Amino acid sequence: MQCLECAHDNPATARFCNACGTALPAACSSCGHENPVAAKFCNQCGSSLAEAPAQAKPVIERTPGGYTPRHLAEQILTSRSALEGERKRVTVLFADVKGSTELAEAVGDEEWHQILDRFFGILTSGVHRYEGTINQYTGDGIMALFGAPIAHEDHALRACRAALEMQTELRAYADELRISKGLNLSVRTGINSGEVVVGKIGDDLRMDYTAKGQTVNLAARMEQIAEPGRIYLTSYTAKQVEGYVRLRDLGRMPIKGISEPVNVFELEGGGQLKTRLELSRARGLSRFIGRADELQQLEQALREASEGQGQTVAVVGNGGIGKSRLCYELIERARGRDIPVYTATGVPYANAVPLFPVLGLLRSYFG
Repeated sequence: MQCLECAHDNPATARFCNACGTALPAACSSCGHENPVAAKFCNQCGSSLAEAPAQAKPVIERTPGGYTPRHLAEQILTSRSALEGERKRVTVLFADVKGSTELAEAVGDEEWHQILDRFFGILTSGVHRYEGTINQYTGDGIMALFGAPIAHEDHALRACRAALEMQTELRAYADELRISKGLNLSVRTGINSGEVVVGKIGDDLRMDYTAKGQTVNLAARMEQIAEPGRIYLTSYTAKQVEGYVRLRDLGRMPIKGISEPVNVFELEGGGQLKTRLELSRARGLSRFIGRADELQQLEQALREASEGQGQTVAVVGNGGIGKSRLCYELIERARGRDIPVYTATGVPYANAVPLFPVLGLLRSYFG
């Protein structure tokens, strides 16, 4: 096998180049699917892997180090020693193209590669925006993890937000393909939350994850039973995102490989609630007790601002001590006096969204 980097001829069974050490993918010259090194025929299209046509374009292996943004790569490599062998609660996302074989036959190999490049670009961008990591490409789809190796408390919500963003972008791309090429591109997405064990993380960001129970398998099953263009998730994920997104209960469904029926939900869209305080308010807040001194200081700043003396107040304290509730009480008092109030909220899952609080403030101001 000839190395794509240095053109050195290697043995047919070689996995890495003898001259430069570059990984040698066993990629099918017909459909581009990556196969095991010892494979003689492609397990996707049946083409021979023994000899590639001279005119075939070399297929470059998608390595994690090549598609992971620098800031995420640095976080992964910094924390890898602490994560190795650690059991983590994560959310797993699978997404793939429905009927990819028929679509590839309709447009030809070269054009299908271009379509897949754009498709993978949309998926990768959506996952990385919410600080997830792509664990593997599955030929015509991806498997992504949220919550490992970069730990996030809201990993389930990040996965749902990423799925919705990808769905929006992919629908626009599908419309473009339908008009320009007459293709019907549809994507199925499945999500599940549970435990995995994080294995070794190499310098090239390759990561090994061993599923704890049915975590990964159940996410894959959700993707397989999902209708084209839909996002299905399990009750394990739904419990963690309820209120923050719009869900439709599809009832209990028998799933292959699972002894008991699984409660399945469809992710229909984003919700109006963004913070825990908003979720608590929707359920009914408890009576506000104490904080008289702090509220008095805020009232003083509000009076001075009303008199024309601009004020900026920072409320600082440990997590869970009641900062958001204190600010909420001040806002409600201001609104009770017919004082215009404009708000913006920062949320953890939007760390990578440029100017997120600024956009929120502008939308609040302009209605």
